[in-house]
Amino acid sequence: MRTPFARSRPWMGRWLLAVAALHTLFGLLVFAGPLRQLLRLGLFDAVGTDPLMAAVTWFLLFGAPLALLGQALTLLERQAAVVDPASLRPLGWGLLGLGTLGIVLMPASGFWLLLPVVWALLRRRPAADRVSSSRPYSP
Repeated sequence: MRTPFARSRPWMGRWLLAVAALHTLFGLLVFAGPLRQLLRLGLFDAVGTDPLMAAVTWFLLFGAPLALLGQALTLLERQAAVVDPASLRPLGWGLLGLGTLGIVLMPASGFWLLLPVVWALLRRRPAADRVSSSRPYSP
Protein backbone atom coordinates (compact mmCIF):
# COMPACT_ATOMS: atom_id res chain seq x y z
CA MET A 1 0.00 0.00 0.00
CA ARG A 2 1.37 3.39 -0.96
CA THR A 3 1.47 5.94 1.82
CA PRO A 4 0.34 9.57 1.54
CA PHE A 5 4.04 10.36 1.88
CA ALA A 6 4.71 8.45 -1.33
CA ARG A 7 1.87 10.05 -3.28
CA SER A 8 3.38 13.49 -3.22
CA ARG A 9 6.51 14.53 -5.01
CA PRO A 10 9.53 15.04 -2.79
CA TRP A 11 9.53 18.74 -1.98
CA MET A 12 10.40 19.22 1.67
CA GLY A 13 14.11 18.46 1.29
CA ARG A 14 14.32 20.55 -1.85
CA TRP A 15 12.58 23.39 -0.03
CA LEU A 16 15.19 23.28 2.74
CA LEU A 17 17.98 23.13 0.15
CA ALA A 18 16.58 26.25 -1.53
CA VAL A 19 16.26 28.04 1.81
CA ALA A 20 19.87 27.11 2.63
CA ALA A 21 21.07 28.43 -0.73
CA LEU A 22 19.12 31.68 -0.33
CA HIS A 23 20.37 32.03 3.24
CA THR A 24 23.98 31.63 2.17
CA LEU A 25 23.65 33.92 -0.85
CA PHE A 26 21.96 36.56 1.31
CA GLY A 27 24.78 36.29 3.85
CA LEU A 28 27.48 36.63 1.20
CA LEU A 29 25.82 39.75 -0.22
CA VAL A 30 24.81 41.48 3.01
CA PHE A 31 27.98 40.68 4.92
CA ALA A 32 30.47 41.25 2.09
CA GLY A 33 32.36 43.90 4.11
CA PRO A 34 32.90 41.80 7.24
CA LEU A 35 33.79 38.79 5.07
CA ARG A 36 36.48 40.81 3.29
CA GLN A 37 37.78 41.80 6.72
CA LEU A 38 37.93 38.13 7.76
CA LEU A 39 39.94 37.36 4.63
CA ARG A 40 42.30 40.30 5.29
CA LEU A 41 42.89 38.96 8.80
CA GLY A 42 43.86 35.59 7.36
CA LEU A 43 40.80 33.61 8.61
CA PHE A 44 42.61 31.73 11.41
CA ASP A 45 41.34 33.21 14.69
CA ALA A 46 40.03 36.19 12.70
CA VAL A 47 36.71 36.31 14.57
CA GLY A 48 38.31 36.86 17.96
CA THR A 49 35.88 38.59 20.32
CA ASP A 50 34.21 40.77 17.68
CA PRO A 51 30.45 40.17 17.97
CA LEU A 52 29.77 41.23 14.36
CA MET A 53 32.36 38.81 13.01
CA ALA A 54 30.91 36.06 15.20
CA ALA A 55 27.37 36.80 13.97
CA VAL A 56 28.50 36.77 10.34
CA THR A 57 30.36 33.51 10.84
CA TRP A 58 27.41 31.77 12.49
CA PHE A 59 25.00 33.18 9.92
CA LEU A 60 27.00 31.70 7.04
CA LEU A 61 27.77 28.45 8.83
CA PHE A 62 24.06 27.82 9.50
CA GLY A 63 23.43 27.39 5.76
CA ALA A 64 25.60 24.25 5.57
CA PRO A 65 23.74 22.11 8.16
CA LEU A 66 20.44 23.31 6.73
CA ALA A 67 21.58 22.13 3.27
CA LEU A 68 22.72 18.79 4.72
CA LEU A 69 19.35 18.37 6.41
CA GLY A 70 17.62 19.21 3.14
CA GLN A 71 19.67 16.61 1.30
CA ALA A 72 18.92 13.94 3.91
CA LEU A 73 15.22 14.75 3.87
CA THR A 74 15.19 14.54 0.07
CA LEU A 75 16.69 11.06 0.26
CA LEU A 76 14.16 10.01 2.89
CA GLU A 77 11.29 11.35 0.80
CA ARG A 78 12.51 9.24 -2.13
CA GLN A 79 12.43 6.18 0.15
CA ALA A 80 8.78 6.77 1.02
CA ALA A 81 7.85 3.14 0.47
CA VAL A 82 10.09 2.03 3.35
CA VAL A 83 10.04 5.11 5.61
CA ASP A 84 6.98 5.63 7.75
CA PRO A 85 6.22 9.37 7.43
CA ALA A 86 5.30 9.52 11.11
CA SER A 87 8.87 8.52 11.99
CA LEU A 88 9.92 11.97 10.76
CA ARG A 89 7.60 13.72 13.22
CA PRO A 90 10.41 14.33 15.76
CA LEU A 91 12.25 16.21 13.02
CA GLY A 92 9.12 18.32 12.57
CA TRP A 93 8.97 19.09 16.28
CA GLY A 94 12.65 19.99 16.34
CA LEU A 95 12.29 22.33 13.38
CA LEU A 96 9.18 23.83 14.97
CA GLY A 97 11.13 24.60 18.15
CA LEU A 98 14.06 26.06 16.25
CA GLY A 99 11.80 28.06 13.93
CA THR A 100 9.62 29.36 16.75
CA LEU A 101 12.63 30.52 18.75
CA GLY A 102 14.06 32.18 15.66
CA ILE A 103 10.76 33.90 14.85
CA VAL A 104 10.34 35.13 18.43
CA LEU A 105 13.88 36.49 18.57
CA MET A 106 13.91 37.85 14.99
CA PRO A 107 10.43 38.19 13.45
CA ALA A 108 11.89 39.86 10.34
CA SER A 109 13.91 36.79 9.33
CA GLY A 110 13.83 33.72 7.14
CA PHE A 111 12.81 31.41 9.99
CA TRP A 112 9.26 31.66 8.65
CA LEU A 113 10.41 29.60 5.67
CA LEU A 114 10.69 26.53 7.92
CA LEU A 115 6.96 26.49 8.61
CA PRO A 116 5.76 24.75 5.40
CA VAL A 117 8.12 21.83 6.06
CA VAL A 118 7.17 21.76 9.75
CA TRP A 119 3.48 21.63 8.82
CA ALA A 120 4.04 18.80 6.35
CA LEU A 121 6.12 16.76 8.80
CA LEU A 122 3.72 17.17 11.74
CA ARG A 123 0.50 16.45 9.89
CA ARG A 124 1.57 12.99 8.81
CA ARG A 125 -0.16 10.16 10.64
CA PRO A 126 1.45 6.94 11.85
CA ALA A 127 1.04 3.99 9.46
CA ALA A 128 -1.30 2.16 11.87
CA ASP A 129 -3.69 5.13 11.97
CA ARG A 130 -3.70 5.43 8.17
CA VAL A 131 -4.48 1.74 7.73
CA SER A 132 -7.23 1.63 10.36
CA SER A 133 -8.89 4.81 9.09
CA SER A 134 -8.87 3.55 5.49
CA ARG A 135 -10.72 0.34 6.32
CA PRO A 136 -14.50 0.50 6.26
CA TYR A 137 -16.30 -0.26 9.48
CA SER A 138 -17.69 -3.78 9.69
CA PRO A 139 -19.51 -5.09 12.77
